[in-house]
Amino acid sequence: MKKTPFTDLHIALGAKMHEFAGYNMPVEYPSGIIDEHLTVRRGVGVFDVSHMGEFWVKGARALEYLQKITSNNVAALTPGKVQYTCFPNGQGGIVDDLLCYCYENQKYLLVVNAGNIAKDWAWCNDRNTEGVELENSSDNMAQLAIQGPKATEMLQTLTDTNLSNIEYYNFAVGAFAGVDKVIISNTGYTGAGGFELYFYPQYAQQIWDALFEAGKNYGLKPIGLGARDTLRLEAGFCLYGNDIDDNHSPIEAGLGWITKFVDNKPFIDRQLLEKQKNEGAVRRLVKFALTERGIPRKGYEILNCAGEKTGEVTSGMMLPETKQGIGMGYVESEYAKPGTEIFIAIRDKKIGAITVKGFM
Repeated sequence: MKKTPFTDLHIALGAKMHEFAGYNMPVEYPSGIIDEHLTVRRGVGVFDVSHMGEFWVKGARALEYLQKITSNNVAALTPGKVQYTCFPNGQGGIVDDLLCYCYENQKYLLVVNAGNIAKDWAWCNDRNTEGVELENSSDNMAQLAIQGPKATEMLQTLTDTNLSNIEYYNFAVGAFAGVDKVIISNTGYTGAGGFELYFYPQYAQQIWDALFEAGKNYGLKPIGLGARDTLRLEAGFCLYGNDIDDNHSPIEAGLGWITKFVDNKPFIDRQLLEKQKNEGAVRRLVKFALTERGIPRKGYEILNCAGEKTGEVTSGMMLPETKQGIGMGYVESEYAKPGTEIFIAIRDKKIGAITVKGFM
């Protein structure tokens, strides 16, 4: 298995380690997933996300190239701004979802999912008819996500960059904990607020130590992949491989807001997705909350009131604080409206649920 610059630190802290996307990653620490989840919701936690992939896109035709291979309108970006987007796969599905950073004019950074690095790299290269410069920096970039309501205050003690001036989905490049040229990004995958830091791997120990020294006054804790998943689901964020994949379109997944049919953007699958948006999708990804006790799991059937299968759960869990079961799943469009009564088949029982706009 591959290691991040922090792997040995996780092991020394007693983390339960497991393979993820080819990396030896911490799933949870001794305090457990529930404690880690609540730490991020109420205070501040740090995630090692150095396994994520990073591609640089450079050149005079970089914008033209990105407009072609991504669904969102990259032309709306200016230096210092970030965009959530996806790679349409040419058949109505999604190659991957990603972040697109406008680092400077004619220079962009794409941050892709760890499990899709090889697939995405091949996809980007195979479609590079614009002659842009592509650089895979995945092994030469470390990343930490510091998330929670106390994150900004804590991080501000380690940088002269005014974090309050960095709006959501914006970033700055500055010194952090004595390390120059750190990308400080107001993004995250928890819904709890905070920042993501990108830096060279050789500075990993220095930044980690500085964070935990500053974090003594804020109750900072390391957080594993287990709580990362519960936090993102509670926030209603999709997980590639569960809620979005090569078999579901961004329109079906409720990602029409990152699928922009603007002029001068002939992107992959535009005609198909525009038709789907105008005519309506046959199935839709919904969020639901159980009205009875139970835990929905990936693969469980979603039923209508007549007991007929209308879909399938893609992600599910029990909320740590309220102990209510929540989940996401694809259903036939007629059952997608918030407030619709559905049922989840759990161990030969029909457990009541209702579709909702969100969980937070």
